[in-house]
Amino acid sequence: MPNSAQSSHARFSWRRLYALCLKETKQITRDPSSALIAIVIPLTLLFIFGYGINLDSSKLNIGILTNQQSQPAQELVYTFTNSPYINATISDNRQLLIDKMQAGQIRGIVVIPVNFAELLARQDTIAPIQVITDGSEPNTANFVQAYTKGVWQIWLQQQAISKGIDTTPLIEIEPRYWFNPAAISQHYIIPGAVTIIITVVGAILTSLVIAREWERGTMEALLSTQITRTELLLSKLIPYQVLGSFVMVLCMVVTVFVLGVPYRGSLWILGGITSLFLATALGMGLLISTLTRNQFNAAMISLNAAFLPAIMLSGFVFEIDSMPFFIQIVTYFIPARYFVSSLQTLFLAGDIPLILMLDMWLLIVSAIFFIGLTALATRRRLD
Repeated sequence: MPNSAQSSHARFSWRRLYALCLKETKQITRDPSSALIAIVIPLTLLFIFGYGINLDSSKLNIGILTNQQSQPAQELVYTFTNSPYINATISDNRQLLIDKMQAGQIRGIVVIPVNFAELLARQDTIAPIQVITDGSEPNTANFVQAYTKGVWQIWLQQQAISKGIDTTPLIEIEPRYWFNPAAISQHYIIPGAVTIIITVVGAILTSLVIAREWERGTMEALLSTQITRTELLLSKLIPYQVLGSFVMVLCMVVTVFVLGVPYRGSLWILGGITSLFLATALGMGLLISTLTRNQFNAAMISLNAAFLPAIMLSGFVFEIDSMPFFIQIVTYFIPARYFVSSLQTLFLAGDIPLILMLDMWLLIVSAIFFIGLTALATRRRLD
């Protein structure tokens, strides 16, 4: 190993950097785990988030308890069964429907009372139907309530029209959704899923790089040369930056052309923000790898320090504004938060400078922070 005087006078060499990058590239291509993390896992995650996770409730299973077989009751049941959003199970056995709801086969019960027709004839102020929902899933229960109310309003209008009553409302509401007109949850989820994929490639994969060098004994061989600290770090950053960019291109192709998520922003801005987030993730992974020098420990730490916060605290699925105040403060220190914000903005809204510039500056700060810490933690010594 060279002495400290020799190492301190070593100068940066582009030739050595090229050779080190070539060595690292060959290690990536020859390592089956790299192909697994860089290709198989991203595609698997994209298809899971694209087809396996759906926050929309397009077909609700609802039971209809018919305690009366009058014509108004049958017309109401017909309205439920013809709704494209409801899959109705009709029965006059209350216990059967309760058992189905407890088993999770239906999400709610609409009870048509025995005096349904009489209540309508008297125009009673008490609602003539009852809605029972499964409160163990509050979001689904709200969907059941909203859809049932919508069907009920449609049925009331049909009854009024059949009686020759004018049902034209004084105020007609026409909802309009900005940025996601179709209100499809995948258009919001998949850009966040890309953040998770880049985190896996950037942080988890690179967290094994330097640790693997120490475990295999190749770090001692590197330290015996005139390699500088800058060359060592750049040789680890550049190949994985290229690999991460390739994964991002792959994700974009699958997201837009296979999953059908529209993209409205600039590809140049996307490339710049992706490079900044990759630099942050790579710096975090290399820092963990440098400090641990053990692949198993590095993988576990990167999983808890990068992967889980990217899922839980980035706004990918859970709205940050609905989190406790202290947790909201913590999210400001999660780099994935700014990448999720940028991707969702570029996909759903397009180029909004106020949001994108702020996210870019914060990613620059985080990239400098992690890469700087990695440089300080990197030593050309065996101890």
